[in-house]
Amino acid sequence: MERVKSSSDGVADIIEQWAAVRPELDVSAMSVFGPLHRSFLLYRAQISAIFESYGTNEAGFDVLASLRRAAPEHRRTAGELAAQTLVTTGGLTLRVNRLQEAGLVQRQRDGVDNRVVYVTLTEAGRRLIDEVADAHFANEQRMLAGLTNKQRTNLSALLGELESSLRAVVQLGPDGEVKDSA
Repeated sequence: MERVKSSSDGVADIIEQWAAVRPELDVSAMSVFGPLHRSFLLYRAQISAIFESYGTNEAGFDVLASLRRAAPEHRRTAGELAAQTLVTTGGLTLRVNRLQEAGLVQRQRDGVDNRVVYVTLTEAGRRLIDEVADAHFANEQRMLAGLTNKQRTNLSALLGELESSLRAVVQLGPDGEVKDSA
């Protein structure tokens, strides 16, 4: 795979170095995963700064955003939240506990089936998630400002294909941990 070398991109240098010491070793996947990983680290640093400026984090945003999207009642069961946030119910409990202590969510039993517990966004939680979402999505737009709409569309499609390729070889175990299917 031909790659344009950038002075700020050490991935091409790493690939060349591997070729010099191990020419039989195919490290071409690094030309995809190297920049992807570096981009992810830059992305995560940017979104973490936004979340922290509002006194939350990625995990808290994830739960609050899921509840905000659950219109009109802004509530979900723990199982629904776990599916939406892609964490185990055990991991979700810690997130919800922290958000409840901060007054951003509350737990409510179902009026018909007492076994069902809903996590519901409080008014303070709704105000916070609206503020954070405004800043977060504006920040994401800012981070993509160097790409044209066509490049964004193409990149989105390619990343979707990459995710499908990864899902074909990786699966999640019952504990939510990634397991290699090979």
